[in-house]
Amino acid sequence: MDGLDELKRAGTVPLDYAAVSIMLGSYKSPKDKVSRMEASGDLIRLKKGLYLVAAKHTNELYSQELIANHLYGPSYVSLETALWQYGLIPERVYLIRSMTTKRAKNFATPVGDFEYTKVPGDYFQVGLRQVIINDRYVFLMATPEKALCDLVSSAPGLRIQSAKAMRGYLDQDMRIDLSEIEHWDGDIIKQAIRFGKKKRELALLGEVLNAQ
Repeated sequence: MDGLDELKRAGTVPLDYAAVSIMLGSYKSPKDKVSRMEASGDLIRLKKGLYLVAAKHTNELYSQELIANHLYGPSYVSLETALWQYGLIPERVYLIRSMTTKRAKNFATPVGDFEYTKVPGDYFQVGLRQVIINDRYVFLMATPEKALCDLVSSAPGLRIQSAKAMRGYLDQDMRIDLSEIEHWDGDIIKQAIRFGKKKRELALLGEVLNAQ
C-alpha cells in the first residue's frame, strides 16, 4: 500500500499532520512520505501542518467553507460569502470570509484565499447554523441575520443615523436583496446588539428587517 488508500477515506476534510502520520503508520518516516506526497500532488498543503487529499483521489469537490472552518478556528463563514450562499447578493465572492474569536488573519492557499475577522466571544456564539454537505461533512455558517450584523459591525468607518440610511446602505451600496428571506429572526439581531459593537447601527438594521 502507498498510504493513499487510508487517506482517501478522509475525503475532503482537511487533515493535520498528526492525523496524516497515523494513516501512514506503516512508514518508518511519515514526514518523508508526506513531503513526497506533497511534491507529487497527492497531498495539498493548506498551511504548515494542515493538508487536503487531492481531489483526483477522492472524486469529490472541495468545500471552501468547510476548509475555512478547519484552516483557522474557532470560526464560522459569514459576510459576503454567507450572503451569496443565501442568495442575498448577486455576485459570488471568491474571497472566503469568516469571523473568529482569535486575532484577524489572512491565508492564501492553493484552493483559495481566506480572511478572518475578530469578534468578541459572546457575540461569536449568536446566530450560527450547521451546514451539512453530502450527509457527511459539517461546517459552521452565520444565519442570514448574523451575516448582516457582521457586515454592519465590521465595516470600517460605517456610521448610519437612520433606518432610511441603513436601507440605502443595504440596497445601493451592498446590493443586498432582502426579499430573498421570507422571515427574519429578530431575536438574533437583539442578541447581536447585546454582545456586539455598533449597537446603534445594529438596532437600525433590526428596524429595517422588521419592516420587510
